[in-house]
Amino acid sequence: MTRLSGGLVDRSRSLTFSFDGKSYSGFAGDTLASALLANDVRLMGRGFKYHRPRGVFSAGSEEPNALVELRGGAWQEPNTRATVAELFDGLEAKSQNRVGSLSFDLLAVNDLLSPFFAAGFYYKTFMWPRAFWEKIYEPMIRRAAGLGSLSMQADPDSYDSGFLHCDLLVIGGGAAGLAAALTAARTGASVILADEDFRLGGRLLAESAPLDRPASEWIAELEKEFASLPNLRVMRRTTVWGAFDHGIYGAVERVSDHLVTPGKRVRQTLWRITSKRAILAAGATERHIPFANNDRPGVMLAGAMRSYANRWAVSPAQKVAIFTNNDDGHRTALDLAAKGVDITAVIDSRSGAKSQGGYRTIAGGQVSDSKGRLGLTKVEVTANGKTEWVDCGALGVAGGWNPNLHIASHHRERPVWNDALQTFLAVEGPVGLRIVGAAAGKGSTAEALASGAEAAQAALADLGITAHLPELPKGEDHALNLQPLWHVPGKGRAWVDFQNDVTVKDVKLAWQENLRPVEHLKRWTTLGMATDQGKTSNVTAIAVMSELTGQSINQTGTTIFRPPYTPVSMSVLGGGDTGSHFRPRRLTPTHPWAAAQGAVFVEVGQWMRAQYFPRPGETTWRETVDREVLATRKGVGICDVTTLGKIDVQGADAGEFLDRVYANAMKSLKVGMVRYGLMLREDGFAWDDGTCARLSETDYVVTTTTANAGTIYKHMEFCRQCLWPELDVQLISTTDAWAQMSVAGPNARKLLERVVDGFDLSNEAFPYMACGDLTVCGGLRARLFRISFSGELAYEIAVPARYGNALMARMIELGQDLGATPYGTEALGVLRIEKGHAAGNELNGQTTAQMLGMGKFVSTKKDSIGAVLSRREGMVADPRVLVGFQPVDASDPVVAGSHLFEEGAEQNTWTDEGWITSACYSPHLGSAIGLGYLANGADRKGEVIVAANPLQGQSVRLRVVSAHFVDPEGGRVRD
Repeated sequence: MTRLSGGLVDRSRSLTFSFDGKSYSGFAGDTLASALLANDVRLMGRGFKYHRPRGVFSAGSEEPNALVELRGGAWQEPNTRATVAELFDGLEAKSQNRVGSLSFDLLAVNDLLSPFFAAGFYYKTFMWPRAFWEKIYEPMIRRAAGLGSLSMQADPDSYDSGFLHCDLLVIGGGAAGLAAALTAARTGASVILADEDFRLGGRLLAESAPLDRPASEWIAELEKEFASLPNLRVMRRTTVWGAFDHGIYGAVERVSDHLVTPGKRVRQTLWRITSKRAILAAGATERHIPFANNDRPGVMLAGAMRSYANRWAVSPAQKVAIFTNNDDGHRTALDLAAKGVDITAVIDSRSGAKSQGGYRTIAGGQVSDSKGRLGLTKVEVTANGKTEWVDCGALGVAGGWNPNLHIASHHRERPVWNDALQTFLAVEGPVGLRIVGAAAGKGSTAEALASGAEAAQAALADLGITAHLPELPKGEDHALNLQPLWHVPGKGRAWVDFQNDVTVKDVKLAWQENLRPVEHLKRWTTLGMATDQGKTSNVTAIAVMSELTGQSINQTGTTIFRPPYTPVSMSVLGGGDTGSHFRPRRLTPTHPWAAAQGAVFVEVGQWMRAQYFPRPGETTWRETVDREVLATRKGVGICDVTTLGKIDVQGADAGEFLDRVYANAMKSLKVGMVRYGLMLREDGFAWDDGTCARLSETDYVVTTTTANAGTIYKHMEFCRQCLWPELDVQLISTTDAWAQMSVAGPNARKLLERVVDGFDLSNEAFPYMACGDLTVCGGLRARLFRISFSGELAYEIAVPARYGNALMARMIELGQDLGATPYGTEALGVLRIEKGHAAGNELNGQTTAQMLGMGKFVSTKKDSIGAVLSRREGMVADPRVLVGFQPVDASDPVVAGSHLFEEGAEQNTWTDEGWITSACYSPHLGSAIGLGYLANGADRKGEVIVAANPLQGQSVRLRVVSAHFVDPEGGRVRD
């Protein structure tokens, strides 16, 4: 292991880690990339398409090459940039995108086939023969796609999300960001400083003498002051990845990625930061100069080489050459030479370049090729018509700097080319965002410090806060003196985009094939479409296209950037909403009682509903459900139906309003009665069914299906506010206000008589489809509805939600001798299918009132939403109607979703006569049964048809029967 002098790593804390199973050591403060370089490991990965050897290219989040898999098992994380992976003791890393070992990748044979993999080859190759796509091309592409691999196990880590608000958000902790945060924080304003690195300082940490005093000392003083300011929140390891409307920015804080195990900490936190003003101090990314075979391990950005030397005390090789078109390359040579690195040559493409130190400078020279299979050994230099080979283990390339404008472009603002600086600059960004430092083209430390402080002062002035410019250290103010060189012409392949293996030849081919607009170039070549979003390649590619088209770079144009700035994991986007926390859960009022009875729960939308109530000795869920169904039909069953949508509709025009919303008449409904209601969509298809109860002249209660509760309420509010604002009607959702229980079975009236307070439940006083206000259990206000979806004598009783749990327990207690049995959603489904009641499966958005057997529900005496379109010829003429099905062989299953065909008919789309919508086992009939739509089904009772289930290879003979399997005459509900 070789280290240079100096650096900011903690040499007193040695850390061990492994890469591809081999153990190495590093220091606290290292990244995985710097630690591997310190251990003379240059080969870290393989190219995506050609599987060529690749090494580290940069020192930051722009890294396109050194992508690795971290950790193992369920914690395995693919496509992690080694340059930003903070080293910790016990870190496990593996190379990826290889078949075999990293040094002998079997898929490197792709490099020999590169002439066949030119830009756009997939568009040209996989179009023919057409029959090859499904069986050959697609499986082959899927096997080759991707870089890293997933563990295919659930993520064991926890994640969080949160909200932050501030007067000023400073994005970036380099010189400009530190100056801005200091200026703003001293005013007492609320300030957030976010930086993606684990140390503040940015490029200050990468330079040997950026200030007139040691940069580390000044940063330490700032951090001490920052810690004392309660109005300033410093967020290290936090990437601001997206700019959104109204001053909102998305950020990911890597809380425990740098720890062996997070313990009780979350791994990452997703922050939504709402700022009144923001400053973008994201710095700049160095660009390279493509030349033949410029992708070998050891070829890297000169600025990154300087970072490794000054911050991590590491050099990628003992012999280093520099290829530059500006003065910045000489800064790298000077810093490395000062640390004892042998600078074999600085190849400066500017003809008048002079040596700035005791190293050889080749003025007017260009690197035109390289050698070294698994790592660079020498480069070919062409100058003044002569060619020579220069020995070196690493080559630093300095082609200029590109401001990091991504955040400024997230509102679709296109940057504009600046000829003076030879780079793209943002003209404007999201409202309230100011761009400073290198991100604004102010590349020197002095310019960065000044622009950061001045921008903070101006931003706070917008808010009426006065800020004074702080006393800042003097920063270096060297000019770049850049002379553009976008690529070195030659016959060999010169890489522009390292991650997606896009070369200068690919760009030229796109130009030849007329894919010249920048967006077309991007998609034809896949340039800039990898995880690095082209941070080191986009501008270079645009410049190459500019040369080919003869247009200026500004005329050639540029792509714009979209979130995220760097890759964001799906887990953190969920904010920890996984498993039981995937979405908010709503609990019914009887949930505590049901849980105490051992109920099995099921998610129904956001609700957790009791699915069934197993008893000791019952070994299968079917056994439990059968018992609950039979107990309800023989005695009395109680089910919590609180989840049904409940909407109070009140006002002088409430009846008129409901007449317009429902297909059938509601205004004529008598006080104290309930009517079944059908609601249509605007296109005439059935949307929702439910009940409408009239409690007084101006007071109705509407119920909806559980699934549509929110949707129907929003629809009704839209109608009230926008369609008919002249109507005197008010709506309020009372779904959560009332606990509602269905009490069904021949003993239902007897049980309720023990609960209600002096209320006559006889048929004469309270007939079928009646409703009323009453009290229960000695004075508790309640609502009672005599409605049935089971075919039995049934009621639905509602009490204020907080009393629902107690009422359920009380009714079960009072009904012991009556056979009172709680039942869940499974039994509820069986009961309604046995009675032939349509539910969500039948109201799937493609059925009509006619198909449901409810054509007469669509009143012709009034207008209503969807009524006119429901009478279209194609709607009325649809021959399919809802019928019942029973297997000819009672042991056969009925599977929902099965398609229906005549016996002996060929089974295809043209002969398809319908489908099964709902199915269950009926303990009442001793076989499976189903509901479904069948062409001319009403006239085919007794006919045997075939239900085909191709997914499971089933074909079952079914007999067409009435949809009403139980009590088709309906006598029980009126007992």
